[in-house]
Amino acid sequence: MKILALESSAAACSAALCEDGTLIAQSWQCSGLTHSRTLLPMVTDMLKNCGVPLSQAEVIAVAAGPGSFTGVRIGVSAAKGLAWAGDRPCAPCSTLESMAWPLAHLEDRVIVCAMDARRSQVYNALFLARGGALERLCPDRAVSLEELGEELKKIEKAKIVVGDGANLCYNTLQQQGVSLTLAPEHLRMQSAWGVARAAAELVRRGGLVPAQELTPVYLRLSQAERERLERENAK
Repeated sequence: MKILALESSAAACSAALCEDGTLIAQSWQCSGLTHSRTLLPMVTDMLKNCGVPLSQAEVIAVAAGPGSFTGVRIGVSAAKGLAWAGDRPCAPCSTLESMAWPLAHLEDRVIVCAMDARRSQVYNALFLARGGALERLCPDRAVSLEELGEELKKIEKAKIVVGDGANLCYNTLQQQGVSLTLAPEHLRMQSAWGVARAAAELVRRGGLVPAQELTPVYLRLSQAERERLERENAK
């Protein structure tokens, strides 16, 4: 099965093509350009260079959130468009689970996934690497760094932090007395390959959805929505 995967949840943007668990190609870019400008050309060029038409992609996978509100919307919209025309199913992958998969080989390590959610919070999930797979230890969530630190102090296993919020998480939690390491730089940032690997698990569990049912997962309100509610409450 060929899976076309998209990742645009943070500053970096990437696309990957895999078949039966094997990575065929990946294009990754962190140029500062908006993902609405880079993502679809990246997909087009990658497929062309592989000699694989879009029609051969049996599943369209995307990091559906959490993450940057704009970035997640761009990725989900692109996935819906690519899937809908060809009536292909979509894999709505957790951004946090996707970033953990490239570290699943680190047996018995707790993988601390972290994205900067601002306001002294991170989008976070914890996974235990076991047998080349992931065991989820908590749901995707927005949590304060202080609360996360107190939770991790109770976990005795070795811990490694990954994601675009890894440096923030590492520096802050070390000051709280939490022992953990940073993922290697080439595995630290989100990538479409991780999304493809998470998508394979969704295929196995029967978690695919039609394009019209693909929706972003934000975990909390956007800043604009929060400010609107604050204005309404003030009245």
